[in-house]
Amino acid sequence: MSRITNVFAKLAGQGRKALIPYITAGDPYPDATVEILLAMAKAGADVIELGVPFSDPMADGPVIQRAAERALAKGIGMPQVLDIVRGFRAHDNATPLVLMGYANPIERYGIERFVADAKLAGVDGVLVVDYPPEECESFAGTLRAAGLDPIFLLAPTSTEQRMKDVARVASGYVYYVSLKGVTGAGHLDTEAVARMVPRIKALVKMPVGVGFGIRDAQSAKAVGAVSDAVVIGSAIVQLLEGQSRENVAAAGGRFIADIRSALDSLQGAHA
Repeated sequence: MSRITNVFAKLAGQGRKALIPYITAGDPYPDATVEILLAMAKAGADVIELGVPFSDPMADGPVIQRAAERALAKGIGMPQVLDIVRGFRAHDNATPLVLMGYANPIERYGIERFVADAKLAGVDGVLVVDYPPEECESFAGTLRAAGLDPIFLLAPTSTEQRMKDVARVASGYVYYVSLKGVTGAGHLDTEAVARMVPRIKALVKMPVGVGFGIRDAQSAKAVGAVSDAVVIGSAIVQLLEGQSRENVAAAGGRFIADIRSALDSLQGAHA
């Protein structure tokens, strides 16, 4: 059983919801990413998504695009991302890490090499934004053979066939993108999320995390009430962007602690 599956099983037994923050590797300070990850884990993050910087992140809004540009300008590529994972694992062997990004950096690195190196570094799951499930059964199988969870996105426009395709190849959890458009954009409609999550769970027998449009404790609590996990990215990346080097990890930890407290007030609620 993977670290991700273990975490969700433990939380379900406690009647608690998972908190999944996202940050971009190497941003805003390359030598601070491990500290930020550790601070977020200590503050109550259950799974952490670590963004692999890419020059054309078409699913991301301006906040995460800027973060990727800053990280790339500081020389952060796949080798450095895996170094960050190893640095985190030297201090935390329990909190699952998911690499989130695009196909290009993985394919340039080499798929077989990437999977082997990610496993050795301590990665638990991989979410490739531009790999549709029906076109990457081989990649998903390679990940699962190495003990890594292939994680996929679903959206408001996803058909039942797409949900079935995801159910066939995914493991760990699925990430429901609650808005049409890019990250950090639009208005969160929790009623629409509440309608969609049961449709997904009827076909995809794994936890459903919801992201896009979650910016604070209030929106996190609203989404947590109708899902298994809350994914929050742009709000954290934007907060970190304005911090000094000495304050950045503590600021990330405080933000996560506030969200964790809001989610824990839901204890016993069922998605």
